[in-house]
Amino acid sequence: MIWLYTEKLGKIAVIAKGAKKSKSRHLSLTLPLCYGEFVVFKGKNLYTLSEGRITNSFQGLLNNLEKLTYSTYICELIDICVTDEEDNGKLFKDFVTCLYLLNTDALDYELLIRSFELKILNATGYGLNLDNCAYCKKSINSAAYINMSFYGGVCEDCPKEYGISLSKGAYSALKYLNTAPMDKIYRLNINKTVKDEIAKITAYIINSNYSKKPKSLEMLNYIKE
Repeated sequence: MIWLYTEKLGKIAVIAKGAKKSKSRHLSLTLPLCYGEFVVFKGKNLYTLSEGRITNSFQGLLNNLEKLTYSTYICELIDICVTDEEDNGKLFKDFVTCLYLLNTDALDYELLIRSFELKILNATGYGLNLDNCAYCKKSINSAAYINMSFYGGVCEDCPKEYGISLSKGAYSALKYLNTAPMDKIYRLNINKTVKDEIAKITAYIINSNYSKKPKSLEMLNYIKE
């Protein structure tokens, strides 16, 4: 049994018959993180793998512990946050883009992961509104507080409750990451303190709203230490 995240069928469980055999034509198709084209057919309850072709096996991710951990984490987010067989072409493309960017040395991995977290929150109904006050709906350019009941910034005139304080620099960075394509985040240059503020926001929303807490977070925190 393997798990596939697809552009047209969403997240599906697939039976790969004989894939554990060393000479199986399906063996390479069932390796972790493989990206390619898969032909499946649906039986009574489950899909069965018929054939496939690998586009990228992402060996660079498998051979680097930090990159592998980040890759495992975004896969775990898809598994936890996305409903079975619910297609989302934009999120699928963001997911594949994130893997490709992780497979390079061109970006800050931590910012890339924060960007993907925000993409998946937006795609699953928990996105942040950072352009308007969560209470009075007044347009705001920046703020020092995010309300975690309404998932939005709070202006200077409204109450600061049920949320998390952050610096205005972190708010601006979060606002940029929330809308910028992942291949453009190299333009953002922030220090560790601001990164930690952003991570606190995304981790809170993820841990509060989905059925499971990503176990890979523990490994991520261990690596950063």
